[in-house]
Amino acid sequence: MRASTMRSLTVRSALVRTAAALPLGLAALLAAAPSGAAASPSPSPSGSAGSAPVTTAGTTFLTATPLPAGRAASVSASTGDYLYWAFAATEGQTNTVHVTVALPPSADRHGKQTWSVELFDGLRRRQSCTAGPQNATADTGAQSVAMSCALRQVRSWAEPWSGDPLPGTYYVRLSVADVPQQDLGLAAQVQLNVTAKGGANDAQPEGGELKAPLVPPVNAGSTAAPGAAATPSAAASASASASAAPGTAKVAAPAEAEEHWYSGLFSGWNTRWYWTVAGGALAALAGVWGYTLTRHPRGRRPAGPAPVPPQAPAPQHPQYRS
Repeated sequence: MRASTMRSLTVRSALVRTAAALPLGLAALLAAAPSGAAASPSPSPSGSAGSAPVTTAGTTFLTATPLPAGRAASVSASTGDYLYWAFAATEGQTNTVHVTVALPPSADRHGKQTWSVELFDGLRRRQSCTAGPQNATADTGAQSVAMSCALRQVRSWAEPWSGDPLPGTYYVRLSVADVPQQDLGLAAQVQLNVTAKGGANDAQPEGGELKAPLVPPVNAGSTAAPGAAATPSAAASASASASAAPGTAKVAAPAEAEEHWYSGLFSGWNTRWYWTVAGGALAALAGVWGYTLTRHPRGRRPAGPAPVPPQAPAPQHPQYRS
């Protein structure tokens, strides 16, 4: 009887603990549901990453930063630096570059600043601007300066002697044309964007077509590691990998110098002495030869005085005859 009573009490306590644990479990599930929903990644709007501004700029033509279509550039720069960007233009387009420079605080500047924006084609020929202030001068109290340059309409073809803009890559160069010496190095913020209007249907003139766009390599080539010797097998593998993966840079193997039997005659640290001695000998021979050409040859002198030739008797006058 006592055992059955104890068993019933154990079962009853287990049921009570289960009933008490049920609300706690439901509360934990309800609390975890919002957190799980918040932890799940929400889909980002399409194109948000592609519209982010470019935050770098090159310092030369070869290191120009590519500027994709529809993207602007926002770069922190130093006053006096040359900034380069590259963008693509197709036939029929009319591209315009807009630049806004947030100048350093007026308290840090010591005079006026003149900024300039320039455009170059794929052959690095400077292209003229058809509209917009290409150069802008800011007073000491100005907070920013704005410039723009409208490129001529890109033509489908042009004569070799002309400087018309052709399809391909174009470079934008932003620089400071005039600035006080004390203001060089001050921080500035640059905002740049490129707009385009028109298309292939607006290309002029007709009757010609460019075989290939003027697209020089941007950020081309790479520097070999110090002390690394390029072997033919390594060069072959590098070329194979470059052909398999377009866009990767390949380094050409250096050409080996051709050896001849006379290669070591005039080589080494004393090469200049060889050439000095040889040049001196040739100069002495040239002097002797020139002396023999300019001096007349002298014959042998006779042993004694030359005999006097016989002379005719003097004529006698009649008045002196006796």
